[in-house]
Amino acid sequence: MGNTHRVLSDLWYKNAIVYALNVETFMDGNGDGCGDFEGLSRRLDYLESLGVDALWLAPFQPSPLRDDGYDISDYYNVATRLGSSGDYVEFMRQAESRGIRVIIDLVVNHTSDRHPWFRTARESRDAPTRDWYVWSAKRPPNWRSGTVFPGVQRDTWTRDPKTREWYYHRFYDHEPDLNMQNPHVREELRRIMGYWLQLGVAGFRVDALPFLLEKPSLDGGRPGTDFDLLHQIRDMVQWRRGDAVLLAEANVPPDQNGQYFADGDGVHMMFNFWANQHLFASLATHDARPLARALRETRSLPEGAQWAHFLRNHDELDLGHLDDDVRSAVFDEFGPEPSMQLYDRGIRRRLAPMLGDRRRIELAYSLLFSLPGTPVLRYGDEIGMGDNLRLRERMAIRTPMQWSAGHQGGFSSAERTVLPVIQRGLYSADNVNVEQQWRDPSSLLRWTSRLIRARKACPEIGWGSWDIVPTRPPNVLAIEYAWQGTSLVCLHNFAGHPVEVSVRPSTDERGILANVLTEEVSKAGRDGTHRIDLDAYDYRWYRIGGLEYAIERDAVPVR
Repeated sequence: MGNTHRVLSDLWYKNAIVYALNVETFMDGNGDGCGDFEGLSRRLDYLESLGVDALWLAPFQPSPLRDDGYDISDYYNVATRLGSSGDYVEFMRQAESRGIRVIIDLVVNHTSDRHPWFRTARESRDAPTRDWYVWSAKRPPNWRSGTVFPGVQRDTWTRDPKTREWYYHRFYDHEPDLNMQNPHVREELRRIMGYWLQLGVAGFRVDALPFLLEKPSLDGGRPGTDFDLLHQIRDMVQWRRGDAVLLAEANVPPDQNGQYFADGDGVHMMFNFWANQHLFASLATHDARPLARALRETRSLPEGAQWAHFLRNHDELDLGHLDDDVRSAVFDEFGPEPSMQLYDRGIRRRLAPMLGDRRRIELAYSLLFSLPGTPVLRYGDEIGMGDNLRLRERMAIRTPMQWSAGHQGGFSSAERTVLPVIQRGLYSADNVNVEQQWRDPSSLLRWTSRLIRARKACPEIGWGSWDIVPTRPPNVLAIEYAWQGTSLVCLHNFAGHPVEVSVRPSTDERGILANVLTEEVSKAGRDGTHRIDLDAYDYRWYRIGGLEYAIERDAVPVR
């Protein structure tokens, strides 16, 4: 038993609930209109009560804020608008006391053009940090290809007027790419990771990992990829803190996943963008098969590795990997207006306005928490927050957290906030907020907290092996999990109408399925098949053999 506990501790992320937030839009502690670490510390009790195990914090270092903090100008400090280093340390102490781990963004593909390294680099061609960035004496032939923000950023090479050379930037022209082939840059990367690990972080969400590993071409050829750098990053993290994790943002097709997991020598977790896009395809078409295929295509993982599943993140809902006709169907269903779309590939809306129907929202969350991997929940989605499409680009879904129906939604006492609190319409702070929903047992917030508790009582999902169980209607997805002698099967009906599903789990020896979320029990017919009626957008989590059987096998935590 002791050895089991040690393994569970080392791989803590296997059965964790991750909550993603931006400090500046979560809670204002000093009344200046901007969220801060003081305010975040005050809300740790809320996050603990919700059942959160780990926080993923968006960048909080000093920045000119031309890219919402992803244009970092100092990797070793806390932005003054968010508090002091002392406030950060106090937050980390309080999070640790509640058993909440903290993952932070590692944004080292690029810096701000106002970072001292780049300011020095553009002083002359002989500047000491000149080679810390990627330069070309002539304009490269592919200077307008590969931009991450089509329709907003036109090129990936920009001419510097002082030195009259061209610098490379995968993102905005005010975010020059670092030259990761430079040993001094790699040494600085090790210092950055070591600094924050020493200050208690449990790992890093690695921003834009494929671009971080990219070796740009100056002659128009295909860029190379340096996976040795990834192995060095993994070694550094494991050496400094054995249970720290790397959570990668890598929106790549399935045939490239193995390179990033690297047989256990790469990242510990990756966001499963492939499954995410096909999940929305299934929601839009009412057909479970696209998601089922995507799960099968991404099931191969080395030991200890894990997928991170999500519904919405802080960016647009990227649909770039879907076929044209399927992508059009998703746009038509969830983002039909041009103002709802972004970069010719995505939707810039929050989950609740996209899905609308409470039943469909619950279906989506039930899917999130029952897919094979670690669920990542975005702040405000637990109460069904909306969006502000009047804000530019990705900012539409980054509005302040809505705590109450009071002034500025309880986020701040200031008259003006860092981004406007949603004050009008169905998703205004008056209608959607934590305070009201916490008092209402039937609210989305209370339902989500119950679902999180159910997920934690089902370690098979995070730890177990899984298979997709054949079902007759194409609208229904059935996944069966097995771990340490117990099994679970989760059913989801994507159809907007009732269906009868016939399902026969392979581990169902007793012919009994006990609903984890309600008191319902299904008994198999003589042929061993369960025939279950599912309402529109219905979902069921069944313990195979019944809860008492699982407890007898000592595989379900009882509290």
